[in-house]
Amino acid sequence: MFRRKLTRPIVVGTAAIVVAIGAYAIVNSTSGNGASGTANAAPLAQPSPNQRVVGQIPSNWRPGTGTIITGAAANKAKAVALAKYPGGTVNRVLKFSDGSYAVHMIKISWPHHVFVSKSLKVTGAIG
Repeated sequence: MFRRKLTRPIVVGTAAIVVAIGAYAIVNSTSGNGASGTANAAPLAQPSPNQRVVGQIPSNWRPGTGTIITGAAANKAKAVALAKYPGGTVNRVLKFSDGSYAVHMIKISWPHHVFVSKSLKVTGAIG
């Protein structure tokens, strides 16, 4: 009898903690996907010493910026990125306010992001 009275508060407390952690994770996972790409006021990303950078990285780029796009424009940016860096899988395409794109690639050792100009030319890569 004593054990049952003690177990119930522990189970209820544990469930409350799990719900709180889940709510926190959901809020944080969706907060960086604003349409303008400026919802977060984080400083601009600087490549870490172990990241390889080729070409130009847009000055306004940092992880989480841009608007995720699909359709014809995304397909064109994807094709340009894959032509330059074949072998990867494109996870998503982001469009920046200046009309350029960031193509996010996975299943490839390098690069992780390929930057494509609005005239559909690869301008840089980082990974």
